[in-house]
Amino acid sequence: MKQDLPSDVAAASGGSKPHRARFPRIARHFPPFTPRQWRVFGISTTAGFFDNYDSALLSLALKQIQHGLGIAEAGLGAMLSAIRLGYFASLLISPLADVFGRKRLLMYTIIGYTIFTGLSALAPHERGFVSMQFLARAFTGAETTISLVILAEEVDAAVRGWALGMLGALSISGYGAAAIAFAFIGLIPFGWRGLYALALPPLLLIVPLRRILPESKRFESEAEQGLRPTRITDPLRNLFSAYPGRMLTVTAVAFLKTMGSSPVNFFVPKYLQEAHHWSPGRVSSLYVFGGAIGILGNIVAGRTSDHFGRRTMGALYMVAAAALALWMYITRSNLVIALWVVELFCDQATITIMNAYFTELFPTSQRSAAASALNVAGFAGGTLGLFLEGILYGFAGSHWGAIRYLIVFWFTAPILMYLLFPETAGRELEEIAPEVTDRR
Repeated sequence: MKQDLPSDVAAASGGSKPHRARFPRIARHFPPFTPRQWRVFGISTTAGFFDNYDSALLSLALKQIQHGLGIAEAGLGAMLSAIRLGYFASLLISPLADVFGRKRLLMYTIIGYTIFTGLSALAPHERGFVSMQFLARAFTGAETTISLVILAEEVDAAVRGWALGMLGALSISGYGAAAIAFAFIGLIPFGWRGLYALALPPLLLIVPLRRILPESKRFESEAEQGLRPTRITDPLRNLFSAYPGRMLTVTAVAFLKTMGSSPVNFFVPKYLQEAHHWSPGRVSSLYVFGGAIGILGNIVAGRTSDHFGRRTMGALYMVAAAALALWMYITRSNLVIALWVVELFCDQATITIMNAYFTELFPTSQRSAAASALNVAGFAGGTLGLFLEGILYGFAGSHWGAIRYLIVFWFTAPILMYLLFPETAGRELEEIAPEVTDRR
């Protein structure tokens, strides 16, 4: 049953044309966001920046962390899988935003991932490092989910894809910041440990965040209409009873895609250093300059999916990313540079479209729980992919050979997306996923 939105909620979500905020001339190239929408957009991207900084360090400094903690080569896959299991714990945190509000949970998750990332710098051994990173991933996964949800609920339907794409592009610049810092790993005190200590500044965001971040109007409207979940178990329970078919298909695509893409992306710095004999500085340069081109895929995907549809463009970008990844792990020439940049472009485009689907296909009372469950499905696929990489390492004779086998799973995901996903571009959230009130 579709619920009518109050006029103020309709205005915030595209029901009426918002006025253009007074920003510099460059803002004319942006959608006509209201000041409120700009605040939500700015806070979401800032939090995403630090998320990506943290996530990037493990991949960029994997070789140095491995040496510093004495981790065996064959044990890398198991270690990475154990860390990624922390994303499963985010499923216990994110749904609370459907009960207590987006704003409160966003602040708590920023505090959590910042503290545990900083504590990773003090880990005396592999077990301690894995434990801190496990907890950091739990809060990172929840923060990413809530940032996507609150932004999707605040912007207009016609530019929702663009907003989520720009969020992804600006957030992933945190990866570039990590790459720049990685280039100086030999100069930074305590090496890789010093890089993790640099993740503490987000704690300074909490005080101003309490004052300037608004609560989602859609969430507030749910509360006024009596549709907001009252028990912490309600969002997940209702999710699987209201839209089970959607959950199954979207979960399958997220799982299969990351099963192939996670090993590909995680091992790129190690691949370049060992198979192509690159220095850390050269790896850093590629991530900074090539990555600046690659992450434009977020913006392009947002625009193209708004105009040509999520389903078609998502499937095209995903097929292209998988093909380029396979080629990248075969070549031993400098063609690897172009292949990585374009693969990153297509993969980021895919992620933007998947994030849009995660926030669009389920109603407000379940949106955080749904986005979290689907992110966890993706993390589960990535975890299994990294675990299988460790097993296939012995069979294939190298990490790169094992990764080529796993890319097969990546190719199956776009087929399911194109055949089974509904089209959501340009439609209001309440039209795509009405509240199912009779399930109570």
